[in-house]
Amino acid sequence: MGWAAALDVRDHSTAAHTARVTDLTEQLARAFGIHGHELVRIRRGATLHDIGKMGVPDEILRKDGPLTDDEWVLMRQHPDLAVQFLSGVNYLNDALDIPWCHHEKWDGTGYPRGLVGTEIPLAARIFAVIDVYDAVTSDRPYRRAHPHADVMTLIHDGRGTHFDPEVVDAFERLMYENPALRRTDPVPR
Repeated sequence: MGWAAALDVRDHSTAAHTARVTDLTEQLARAFGIHGHELVRIRRGATLHDIGKMGVPDEILRKDGPLTDDEWVLMRQHPDLAVQFLSGVNYLNDALDIPWCHHEKWDGTGYPRGLVGTEIPLAARIFAVIDVYDAVTSDRPYRRAHPHADVMTLIHDGRGTHFDPEVVDAFERLMYENPALRRTDPVPR
């Protein structure tokens, strides 16, 4: 938690993001029947999902506008940096799936390794949906938050390309059955 708090201090645009995605990831993991130590492993991975950004230069991490192609090259290194940072901590070795693989895509077009389908660990497939949902329903320095319904459409449209279809289906059920989990729609400016 301390490492995640340090990242939130450094990158104010993601403040509270870590807590929200960790809690929602846990709820979606439970929908897949995940409990016990496996759930603890997922919570740790979700909490530390962006810890590799500690190695990304401030001018990229805090940039108000879109990143250039060269800046994206550096930003896309954060999953590998997370593994470098955490792999020496023995009790976290089983929590690396999310920090390392949460930007992989079901169709193999993600990064850092280009994994396809079930090659992507289930924890990372679950987390990927939650991460996108929270990020797009949140204000960022370079864009306003999108309404819940629009983001649900975005996620549904990514079913089978960006996201695991089974995870999307479970996420849609979770949101339908638990309206309190939905992010509040942004107030028009």
